[in-house]
Amino acid sequence: MSRIYEIEPEFGWYMPTRGDGPYVGVKSERTVDIAYNIKVAQAVEEAGYTFALIPTGGNCSDAWLVAATLAAHTKTFKPLVAMRPGLIAPALAARMGATLDEVTGGRALINIVTGSSAADMKAMGDPLAFDKDARYERTLEYIKIVKQLWINSGAVPRDGLLAAHDALGHIERYDHQGKYFQLEGGISYPPTVQRPHPPFYFGGSSPAAKRTAAEIADVYLMWAEPLDWIKEQIDEVEQHRKELLQTQGIDRTIRYGLRAQVVIRDTEEEAWAAARTIVSRIDPALKQGIEGQLFYNLSAGQQRQNELRKLAEANDYVIGPNFWAGLAQVRGGGAMAFVGTPEQVADRLLEYTNIGVTSFILSGYPNLEEASASGKALLPVFRRKWQERRLAAASQQI
Repeated sequence: MSRIYEIEPEFGWYMPTRGDGPYVGVKSERTVDIAYNIKVAQAVEEAGYTFALIPTGGNCSDAWLVAATLAAHTKTFKPLVAMRPGLIAPALAARMGATLDEVTGGRALINIVTGSSAADMKAMGDPLAFDKDARYERTLEYIKIVKQLWINSGAVPRDGLLAAHDALGHIERYDHQGKYFQLEGGISYPPTVQRPHPPFYFGGSSPAAKRTAAEIADVYLMWAEPLDWIKEQIDEVEQHRKELLQTQGIDRTIRYGLRAQVVIRDTEEEAWAAARTIVSRIDPALKQGIEGQLFYNLSAGQQRQNELRKLAEANDYVIGPNFWAGLAQVRGGGAMAFVGTPEQVADRLLEYTNIGVTSFILSGYPNLEEASASGKALLPVFRRKWQERRLAAASQQI
């Protein structure tokens, strides 16, 4: 059987902690508080999505507190929460991640966020706001510390003596003297439920990011782009992974993920009409101002999104079959959308599985209703088609 069918694709959604509604380029038309996001998380779970990305930075609520709250109001929902090297000490981050994993019963997923906008990083006190390569170097050191603390904590029995003077004395302490961090007798508690540790999701399109991904990412995330663009990024990370094996004897398995928007309706005509309704209230002055901000964004991933938007602009932002850049007029990040019927969008996503993508993080406007509608319409169709292809590939090998 082809290796592309060895891992069943996973599907996640997005938590709209910064606002939600049926239109982009306008103020949030809804009161988006924790009660609203609990409704979204419950809709995500009911619709068949297994996890959700919780945004960080800027005007977002704290992702860790949101994650713990949402997990307390769901049963299987997995929060994908940001760990930001440079803003939280690695030993404290290890304890936070392990505690989240414990209180959720092994549902924590970790999103390594190395950078954001320079303004956000400066506002948060990151001294490496303008040094991208150094940030990725720091991230590599940081995650190696967190991993080792989690590995060491795995020896902790959960039935230790109460009030013991050194109840954690049997945990191997971790000393580290690095370029960015120093620990003496480092320790993390409680042990993580997931072993050896919760999975790390990681994104970044610069050469430094891809080198780092090869060493620490369990899932390498990319904003949606055309198939050949995504394949090129996967090939680059795979080359770094092979170099790691050749030079250090470390053989890692990396999954690949795609972050995208979806607009799904019963007919393709309805889907395109719905997509264009989302952007129908954009103020031209606002659009011009945001385009200027995105142009000066130094993120390699955002520069790629800007290029893709410009290429599609003359064609009413249509990139290709069922693939649209219209939201990128006023939205940075993962703004590219798959537009069409459940069958059409499933076919487009299956094309990405053919080149190695096995994780999808989707969203739509408004996120509350679209989580429910897209999950119930898209996921069964995708899984049926994927299983049919998997069985067909298996039969050819008999």
